[in-house]
Amino acid sequence: MLKFLLVRMIWSKIRKVLPFIGIAIFVYLVIKLNIVSIIKQIEKIKIAYVFIALLFLAVYVIFQTTKWYVIARKQKINVPFKDAIRINIITNFYGFVSPARLGSVLRADYLKNYANGLGKGFSNFVIDKVLDLSSIFVLAISLGFVFRSKIGIVSSNSLYILVTIFLALILLSLIFYKKEFSKFFLRIIYRKLVPDRMKEKAKTGFDSFYEDMPRYRFIFLAFIINILTWVTNYIIAYFVGLSLGINISFIYYLAVYPIATLVAQIPITVSGLGTREFTLISLFGLFGVESVKIFSMSIITLVIVDIVPAIIAVFLMLEKNKNDADLNKKKLKRGIKE
Repeated sequence: MLKFLLVRMIWSKIRKVLPFIGIAIFVYLVIKLNIVSIIKQIEKIKIAYVFIALLFLAVYVIFQTTKWYVIARKQKINVPFKDAIRINIITNFYGFVSPARLGSVLRADYLKNYANGLGKGFSNFVIDKVLDLSSIFVLAISLGFVFRSKIGIVSSNSLYILVTIFLALILLSLIFYKKEFSKFFLRIIYRKLVPDRMKEKAKTGFDSFYEDMPRYRFIFLAFIINILTWVTNYIIAYFVGLSLGINISFIYYLAVYPIATLVAQIPITVSGLGTREFTLISLFGLFGVESVKIFSMSIITLVIVDIVPAIIAVFLMLEKNKNDADLNKKKLKRGIKE
């Protein structure tokens, strides 16, 4: 018991430090590349390409919403698409400011009003997250094999490690997608670790989680939308690259960016900051692209894909708070009159 508490205490301290590792890498890159050089590079940007990237941002948001919206509708979560876009933008804000974008799990809380509880909303998030990771793995592995000699990741066995992790992810997903299998594996946790006062609530949440689960063939459709979502994300980066004078084929973006995206999922930073830039510089450098241009491209893409929607999310949240306050005032007035 003492050893367990000691390990838990050490881990809690390590967990607090982890997000700063990526920030440290980011600061190191800024110092090494020279912030003046980065600013000068950004000043040379061709605005026309940035506008095109912003147009694709709208397409990206629609795809990003659709990929979990179609699953939600199949789960009988009757959220209107207009509300789904608003929820997507707001919860992505929380994902943006959290390691591995796990803050976006708050979508489950927003969906509970349309699903009579958290269970379905949480399962919607889990399915979407697994499909999200799977689509990145598929892009990284398939394009990694095509460009294995150029990128040189096969010799270091990195590509085969990706394949192993991906297969493990698929296997675990298939096991836990079925309620009966999950019940078998989680029975010990339920009996030993869940307090008696929480058992009934845990059982209700478990049943709700698996209620109206989509069939596998429908999951494949959602997977294709996930692929299109990430491709659109990389198209935005491609046009940002063109604005900075990076004139290489889009196929190279599809070979490099999924690997950088996977590295960015490691929860040692916020929104992949630092780890993503380091990976992009390492891999795009193999195609003869200057480090300063790659770093500038990554930062501008981050602004377009994450910071612009985050600003919109802040306004949406302020509007929601104002509407909620007005509604509470109306209820209070009605209560006084009665």
